[in-house]
Amino acid sequence: MATLNQVIRKCRKSKPKMSKTPALEGCYQRKGVCNKVYTTKPKKPNSAQRKVARVKLTNGKVVAAYIPGEGHNLQEHSVVLVRGGRVPDLPGVRYHLVRGALDLQGVATRTTSRSKYGTKKPSKSN
Repeated sequence: MATLNQVIRKCRKSKPKMSKTPALEGCYQRKGVCNKVYTTKPKKPNSAQRKVARVKLTNGKVVAAYIPGEGHNLQEHSVVLVRGGRVPDLPGVRYHLVRGALDLQGVATRTTSRSKYGTKKPSKSN
């Protein structure tokens, strides 16, 4: 416990807040190149094959990023846009890829929440 004189001389400092997305370095999104595209299993009690990509960002950092939606066209050397946002049941995956940006196409079959998956509005055919 600090004495009163110590507090007067040097006031208490709060700890700096840690970033949840340190690889983005304060930016909202970053461009990157896929090194590897693979599937991984989630933590208990969930069971699935989650699609993940290892991406090298333009600042040189390599991160694991989740590929949202059903199906994708990614392969090695695809250029993608990375945003923040963790996947609760995948340890170490703190980033999402943005669908419909750069080389990653939107989800074609989507009818609801289309803006999150980069899908164009379906045309009315009478």
